[in-house]
Amino acid sequence: INKTHSSAICLCQLAVVVVICLCLSLDKMRVTMASVAAFAVSSMGAVTAFTASRSAIPKFAARAITARHMSTGPMPFDDEKMPFYALGVNLAKQMGGQTNFKTLLEDEELEIVLQGFGETLKGTSVQEPQVVLSTFGPALNKILADRSEKIVDRVKKDGEEYIANFLECNDDAVKTDSGLIYCPMKEGDGKQPELSNTVEVHYHGTLTDGTVFDSSVDRGQTISFPLGAVIKGWQEGLALMKEGGKATLVIPSDLGYGDNGSGDAIPPGATLKFEVELFKVT
Repeated sequence: INKTHSSAICLCQLAVVVVICLCLSLDKMRVTMASVAAFAVSSMGAVTAFTASRSAIPKFAARAITARHMSTGPMPFDDEKMPFYALGVNLAKQMGGQTNFKTLLEDEELEIVLQGFGETLKGTSVQEPQVVLSTFGPALNKILADRSEKIVDRVKKDGEEYIANFLECNDDAVKTDSGLIYCPMKEGDGKQPELSNTVEVHYHGTLTDGTVFDSSVDRGQTISFPLGAVIKGWQEGLALMKEGGKATLVIPSDLGYGDNGSGDAIPPGATLKFEVELFKVT
């Protein structure tokens, strides 16, 4: 393990300790991180799935699916202080990756969260933490539950609209009984895979707004995996292809990552679009 990896591991270990301590305290009041996470939705690190014209959508929902473009400017502190900033970044990613508060809260609400975190960490809170948790924990869970449900429903509806438009614009696209959209781009003439096979592919995965969440093409390296170990949309779509073929797969959420999403990249309820090229079946 190189020094960079060692540093990352140390940060992760410290973050885990902090999170465990928080979870232990919250568990006493039945406001655990798990219960919060159960209600929270993933941001796709950003997806612009809702248009600005949909004024009825709550602000927090619109922000949840709007890409946040980070600048690559200078560091906020000098090299001596940046390790401590890195700790803050790591803790935020640990907490954000688990509950994704940024997708559910307004900026003002996030500031209150940060104030509560900072005061509790430094021991300067004007109120006992356990009193705060027992008094307001249930209200927090209800807020997150209500907001999560609205976002997921809207993302799913947006996916349905995308699929309808895709079918209308692509004459070669077909919708299977499961709801998968399969659109051949180049017919192959080799072996056709089954679930028991391993496939070698190139793929380019985007959300319905065009945001790239994963791409072996961009990485410049193909990937091999057992077909039976991936999401249902891939299993069905690849089984329709032959070696040498290329196709576009539009995968509704129930054939993809469902209501849970996947990390920060894929939001709950998201419809996914993949351009897939099948090189080899073994």
